[in-house]
Amino acid sequence: MATTRAKAYEAIECLGKLSELFQRRRAQLAAEVGLTELEWLVLEQISSEGFMPSMFAKQRESSPAAVSRVLRQLLNKSLVSTSVSEADGRQREYALTEAGLRTLGEVRLLRDRAVRSVWLDLDPQRLDVFTELGRELVARLEDYASHETAESAEASKTATPKIKAS
Repeated sequence: MATTRAKAYEAIECLGKLSELFQRRRAQLAAEVGLTELEWLVLEQISSEGFMPSMFAKQRESSPAAVSRVLRQLLNKSLVSTSVSEADGRQREYALTEAGLRTLGEVRLLRDRAVRSVWLDLDPQRLDVFTELGRELVARLEDYASHETAESAEASKTATPKIKAS
């Protein structure tokens, strides 16, 4: 049986609300430990191996200058330290300081408390269904977006330029 348009819009509205709440909650968690959401994300990335600001900027579709500002903020808060790479003197390496490790640990504890409170008493089978549907939606949206982008590019190549009359 096909989904009705009304059901589809109801699901889209629900997904939008979930997305807004997740965004707001992430910002709240970060703020509880004195971070912005982006600072938290950068700390998480630095804590993993091989953090490169340029790659981070590309993944986030952000400018390198914006990432540099966040790194400066984290340096000013004494949450990260930087050094010249031994392997390539043109590169800088970033590491969490003790304060950075503590801050990241605190925000992770807060996030874990929220996960326990909201998610862990849900029916595991319903979570599996939710996750499966979410993955299917991600794949469909990515596929649709890539086709739309390709079709838009093709349409702009073949479009007849409009000439203004003087």
